[in-house]
Amino acid sequence: MLGYAGRILHVDLTTGKVETATLKEELAKKYIGGIGLGMRLYLDNSKPGVDPFDPENPLVLTTGPLSGTMVPTGGNGHAFVSKSPQSFGVGEAKSHGHFGTALKRAGYDGVVFKGKAEKPVYLWIDDDAVQLMDAKHLWGKSTGETEDAIRAELKDHYIRVATIGVAGEKLVRIACIMNDKTRAAGRCGLGAVMGSKNLKAIAVRGSKDIAVPDKDKLLEIIKRQHERMKGPATRKYRTLGTPENVLVMNSIAAMPTRNFTQATFEHAEKISGEYLNQRFVAKIIGCNSCAMRCEHIAVVPEGPYKGTTTRIEYEPLWAMGPNCGVGNLDAILKGMELSNFYGVDAISIGDIVGFAMDLYEHGILSKEDVGLELKFGNGEAMVEMVKRISLREGVGDVLAEGVKIAAEKIGKGAYRYANHIKGVEMTGYDIRGLKTAALGYAVSFRGADHNRHGAYGPDVKGKVDRFKAEKGRGKLVYETEDLYTIIDSLIVCKFSRGTYYDGFKDLAGIFSAVTGIEMTPEELRLAGERINNLGRLINIREGLTRKDDTLPYKVMHVPIPDEGVAKGSFVSQKELDLLLDDYYEVRGWTKDGVPTIEKLNELGMKDLVHIVKGKLAPAPSPPKKPSKKED
Repeated sequence: MLGYAGRILHVDLTTGKVETATLKEELAKKYIGGIGLGMRLYLDNSKPGVDPFDPENPLVLTTGPLSGTMVPTGGNGHAFVSKSPQSFGVGEAKSHGHFGTALKRAGYDGVVFKGKAEKPVYLWIDDDAVQLMDAKHLWGKSTGETEDAIRAELKDHYIRVATIGVAGEKLVRIACIMNDKTRAAGRCGLGAVMGSKNLKAIAVRGSKDIAVPDKDKLLEIIKRQHERMKGPATRKYRTLGTPENVLVMNSIAAMPTRNFTQATFEHAEKISGEYLNQRFVAKIIGCNSCAMRCEHIAVVPEGPYKGTTTRIEYEPLWAMGPNCGVGNLDAILKGMELSNFYGVDAISIGDIVGFAMDLYEHGILSKEDVGLELKFGNGEAMVEMVKRISLREGVGDVLAEGVKIAAEKIGKGAYRYANHIKGVEMTGYDIRGLKTAALGYAVSFRGADHNRHGAYGPDVKGKVDRFKAEKGRGKLVYETEDLYTIIDSLIVCKFSRGTYYDGFKDLAGIFSAVTGIEMTPEELRLAGERINNLGRLINIREGLTRKDDTLPYKVMHVPIPDEGVAKGSFVSQKELDLLLDDYYEVRGWTKDGVPTIEKLNELGMKDLVHIVKGKLAPAPSPPKKPSKKED
């Protein structure tokens, strides 16, 4: 088995014990790597019902089989998996940059962290030398300061670091894990899990070669993918970047504005990708092994936030901009910079601020409660709230719990303004008028997410009637979910998805060329289905049911008010039930959304059947054979 390092590192933070285990080829082929392998390692090393902040809740870090190679975008990724402190189900987050490359070249396919250190520590991996280092002097530092301090301490500028900020230390439930200063494993609050273990950072230096079976064959594939990545499939990412979405979403009334109050934003032009690139973007850079260069670095040139520097993407731009009614790019960029500084999910924190603004506008929170004029459109207040939530100051202490838990604590009907799915805050698509996407969001095993399914694609591109809920949408979601899950298990960048012209065929060819393990397109598709079922099984084990496959109150009760084609659109319970029934049927699950024993056996998951036993409705008894007397 080539490509893979063949080793999983186990770190007990309580005892300081470190040991390695062998990664078996069967496990690698069934779960690939990245989130697939990470979720399986999590399941095998955890107990049901454990609290996310309990020392017994493992935190799993994985690379992909392509990590460390020259495969475009596949050589640089890594993933974290644990129980989410937001959803209390499976949490997973991925990141790119250079950290994953270093970990793989150090000789590891994954790291499983258990326990809790007595005092702050960081893990130092220098190829085969692994040790826990004192991090008391790093506690309280920002993510960037921590990265610089570790490099200086270990006297190597090229060491790669993944770290939490102050938000992770304070168990802010939306805390993320940062690497390479601007890259984040952002969603599901896994930075808080890391903080609960007193683990400040993971530092890696890797110098080993990654062996592949046929260098010439792989080089041909690499050349092909490089050429494709210079073509039209990645034009958006190479030019304006994801902020190109601003004007697109606004034009079709799919831009959630003022916490899903409207679906269009009147200041869209002033925060667009076009406007950004003309006035704010200073440079565009790329990750290790990437031919696209999508990372747009923006700098505020003047004013009170002069010098603010941050990577810019559509989702955080939406969250702190239209979602908060803020049309001032200076303030939006400052909010994004602070998110990196403190180590919080920039999407979720923008959602939380928009939620708080909505409560303020409706009199549920007062000026005495928040100490600010927290009205929609107040950019200065938005920036200040990013700080307060990250540091758990004042009302920020409650809001740091995320919108779901915060709404429960605040009461007064606050749940009506809490836009989340499974406790994870929404992203920048108004799914009231994107009904294929609405289904994808509802069934996503990690909560509100556009990247678990890509189901907004058929809606936005006009391949379906986006205002209609009908049978057939389940198949669209199912197919893209399985492809996206493989992308996140190989850990190739989602931005490169359009360059795999033959989908599973192209990806299977790359996997086989790197690992030497023969993989057909159908086998890879089945692996994607297997991994999606695995995510469902973990959630079922943790008590999530069909009732958790639901949508925010506003999406289901407040029709889009904007004049135009989307006016009046929302998702009713009847429509959602129709969509869920269709999806579960296509998946081969029960009406309650539970994978059947037959489906698990079909996917080679017989060893996990025990999770669903007792949760499956008994089969109907056969008709009683009439007795002779009854005859």
